[in-house]
Amino acid sequence: MLMMARMAEPDRGTAAWADLSDTQRTIARLVSEAMTNQQIAHRVRLSPHTVNYHLRQIFRKLGIGSRVELAGIARERLTERGADGTGGVPAARS
Repeated sequence: MLMMARMAEPDRGTAAWADLSDTQRTIARLVSEAMTNQQIAHRVRLSPHTVNYHLRQIFRKLGIGSRVELAGIARERLTERGADGTGGVPAARS
């Protein structure tokens, strides 16, 4: 039944993108670059546990259940938002 609800709302993830915080959008962008939670934590200077917490919140807000779905939505949003590649997502500091 949950699967059917997701299929009934194909644009749910992209429509809810605006509900994400800047940190959540940054984490989503890094997930789309195939980074692990540990790598993301190091990049954004958070603990892996905090990254995991943000991912759970992102999944809930976007109505998704996997990193693969998140990566697809993030790539789509980044592509839509312009040639600068940021897609309105602040680049993480190195």
